[in-house]
Amino acid sequence: MDLSNVKLVVTDMDGTLLNSKGEVSTLFFDLFKELREHNIHFVAASGRQYNSITNKLEKIVNDITIIAENGGIAKQGTDELLVTNMPNESIHELITLLRKLEDVYVVLCGKKSSYIETENEKFITLFNEYYAAYKVVDDLTKVTNDDFVKIAVYHFDSSEDHIYPAVQHYEDTLQVKVSGKNWLDLSHPNANKGYALKLLQTKLGVTKEETMVFGDYNNDLEMLDLAHFSYAMENAHPNVIKAANYKTKSNDENGVEFILDQLIKAKKKLS
Repeated sequence: MDLSNVKLVVTDMDGTLLNSKGEVSTLFFDLFKELREHNIHFVAASGRQYNSITNKLEKIVNDITIIAENGGIAKQGTDELLVTNMPNESIHELITLLRKLEDVYVVLCGKKSSYIETENEKFITLFNEYYAAYKVVDDLTKVTNDDFVKIAVYHFDSSEDHIYPAVQHYEDTLQVKVSGKNWLDLSHPNANKGYALKLLQTKLGVTKEETMVFGDYNNDLEMLDLAHFSYAMENAHPNVIKAANYKTKSNDENGVEFILDQLIKAKKKLS
């Protein structure tokens, strides 16, 4: 396998670049310096809020592209590349439906902030890991002063079992993604990581054969399809393992860093 042609590296955050404690390794930041020396552009692509991603990657945020909210927002440094809003009528309809589900927590994700209408302390403690900017409101359907890109829904047991069956019928008109064991995301049909990555590939003039992507869950499938060097983490969902061309170690074993080290060594051989 010849990695020497790679010009673009894209990685998911949770379950991929971040370990199970939500941390980025110091090794990654060392490797990132070498990626830059070899003119390889790095992209962090996540279902997380933009502010949450920048908190994790504060040291390098001005030198990378961030695809946030599962492709609803994309920024390259300080330049905004993409904002894909949800239709307001869909938002009201979905919130009304989701409120009827038992033990489900709804997050309305905007460009400025995210919004919740629960005061459940257990959920808010967990929620703080993924959303750095948020407001608690009385009624999500009455929030109007923002551009809304996504509805994220959480269940403490399983999003696939307890949320997906209730919203599956929206797949004809919206993007419905089980984005983690506990999270499900609803957004505009074009709001996925792959759509945002394709725009970036075109902007940078980078081909599928020059792209490397890492992922672990179903919200990574579209972007994995845009890379010849597509890697599933050892801890990935079976759908991701099936879709990826290659496999690497788990997120707790520095699986991304393991492959990036090989990539840098391949580049050095050309020097």
